Amino acid sequence: MQRIRLTNTVFEGLNNVYVLDGTADGADADELVLVDAGVALPAVREQLASGLADLGHDLADVDRVLLTHWHADHAGLAGAIQAASGATIHAHEADAPLVAGDEDSLLEEQRLQREKFREWGMPEETRAELVEFLNDHGDLGGEPCDVESFVDGDAFEVNDRTLEAVHLPGHAAGLTAFHDAAGDEAFVGDVILPKYTPNVGGADVRVEDPLGRYVESLLDLIDLDPGTAWPGHRDRIDDPAGRAATILRHHVERTENVVDALADLGPSTPWEISAALFGDLHGIHVLHGPGEAYAHLDHLAGAGVVERDGSRYALVDADPDVASLFPDPGIDRVVQWTGE
Repeated sequence: MQRIRLTNTVFEGLNNVYVLDGTADGADADELVLVDAGVALPAVREQLASGLADLGHDLADVDRVLLTHWHADHAGLAGAIQAASGATIHAHEADAPLVAGDEDSLLEEQRLQREKFREWGMPEETRAELVEFLNDHGDLGGEPCDVESFVDGDAFEVNDRTLEAVHLPGHAAGLTAFHDAAGDEAFVGDVILPKYTPNVGGADVRVEDPLGRYVESLLDLIDLDPGTAWPGHRDRIDDPAGRAATILRHHVERTENVVDALADLGPSTPWEISAALFGDLHGIHVLHGPGEAYAHLDHLAGAGVVERDGSRYALVDADPDVASLFPDPGIDRVVQWTGE
C-alpha cells in the first residue's frame, strides 16, 4: 500500500488517497485500486497523476475506486478517473446517488440543507451567503459517473487482501471503513481523524440523530479494534480504538458545554449556541458550527434534557448527568491531539 497526499482549498488537512496495487514497490501490479479520490480541482488531479506516476502508474491504469463517503474532498475526482480509465467506482448505497451526480438526489440534499438552515435559526443574510458559498464550490464534486453501490458487510477482493465494508455513519450517511482483518488495519475515511473531530450535524444533513449515529459508529470502531487506521486526512492512527474513545469523551464535554450555554442564555437556537461555543465562523464552518450545535441539542432533546419549541431549545433538567447520556467506551486509554 502506498499513500498519495493531495491538497484542497476548503477543508483542513491534506487528503489521502491510498494506492493498493498488489506489490510492495508499486510495480507490475495485478490490479490498481484506490481508496478515495481527492477533490475535483485541476491542480489536485495533477497531483494525483504525478503521485501515480511516481509509483509507475497512470490514471488510465486505475481499475477500481473504493470511496469512504460522498464528500467532494474524497469523491470529487472519481468521475475524472472513470473517464480516463473506465474504472469501477464503489460507494455505499446511501451515498452512491450523490457520487453518481443523480440530479434528484442532489436537489433533495440541497433542499434539506436550506430547511436545516432555517430550523437552526441562521439569519437570512447568513443563509444567503452560505448558499452562495456552497454554490460557488459546487464543481468540487466533479463529473458524474457510474457507481456500483455496496452495503455493510460486503467484501472486496483486492489482489492479495480482502477488505470488508464496515458502515459507520454519522459524519456522512454512507461513511464506510474498509477493514483488512488479516492485515489488522482499516481505511477509515473521516470516521476518526488524528487531529480534528469529524463534524456531525452539518457535514451531512441527511443523517437523522447524527450524534447518536456517530456515537454508535465510534463504539463499532472500538469493537473492531484494528491495529492501524488510515484516515482520510493527515497521518496514520496507531491506536484507533483509543482515538475513538477520545472523540467520544470529547462529545460528552461538548454536550456539557451546550448545557452550560443554554443555562446562561436561556432558550436558544442552534445558531445562538454555535456562536457561544465557536464564536464567528467563516466559509464551510458556517455550515459545520450550527450543525454541530444542532446535533448536540437534538441528542439532549431525545434524552428529555431539553425541549424544542420551533427553532429554540430550552433546558428541562437544570442539572443533568450528561455523562449518563453516552455509553462508556469500555477502554481507559485516551489519545491526545491538538486542536478540534
